[in-house]
Amino acid sequence: MVLFDLDGTVLDTVELIRASHEHALREVLGVTMTDEELMAGIGIPLLEQMEQFSADNADELFHTYRTWNHANTARLIQRYDGMDELILELEREGARLGIVTSKMLDAVDLAWKALPPPIVWDVVITIEDSTRHKPHPEPLQVAMERLGATPAETVYIGDSPFDLQAAHAAGCDAIGVTWGVFDRDALAAESPLEIVDDPAELLRVLTV
Repeated sequence: MVLFDLDGTVLDTVELIRASHEHALREVLGVTMTDEELMAGIGIPLLEQMEQFSADNADELFHTYRTWNHANTARLIQRYDGMDELILELEREGARLGIVTSKMLDAVDLAWKALPPPIVWDVVITIEDSTRHKPHPEPLQVAMERLGATPAETVYIGDSPFDLQAAHAAGCDAIGVTWGVFDRDALAAESPLEIVDDPAELLRVLTV
C-alpha cells in the first residue's frame, strides 16, 4: 500500500499555506515572520501550528487562517508536474493508494474540488479520523486498519520531517520528497528509505 501526505506532496499548496499564515499573523497579531518561521510546523495539525505562534490567540489565528485559506484555495492551489501520472501508473500496477493528511476534511474536499484527483483513493485519512496526529503513528495505523494492510507492506511518502517520523513510528517505510516545504537536509535527518526530487524518480523507486 502506498500512502501519501497531501500538502506539499500530492498537491502544491505551499504558497497557499504560506500566504494564509502570513495573513493570519498580520491580521491577528500585527506581526510578520520569515517564510522559514511561517512554515516550520507544516505537517502537524493547523491548531497546533497556531498555538506555536501564540497560545493566547491560537483560536483566532486558526479561524482567520481558515477563512482566508478557503477563500483563496482555488486561486493558489496547483498540481505538481508528473504527480497525476505517477498515481495513475501505480493504480494500473495494482497498488492500493491513500492519503493521510493533518488537514480537516472540509479543506481536503475544497482542494479536490479545485483540482480533482486522477483516481478514487482507496482510503483518505483526515484529522477527524484519529485522536492523535502526525508525527504520532495513529493516522497511518487507521489507514492500514481500514485496508487490512500491514506496516511491512506499506510505504508513506511526504515532504516534512513529521511525515517521516510518523512512518517510522508506525513501522512503515518512509520516503521524503523535496518538492514541498522542507529541504533535503531536514528530510535526511529522519533517515528515510529514500529522498526523491521529482515524481518520475519516485515512480522508479516505488516500482523497483
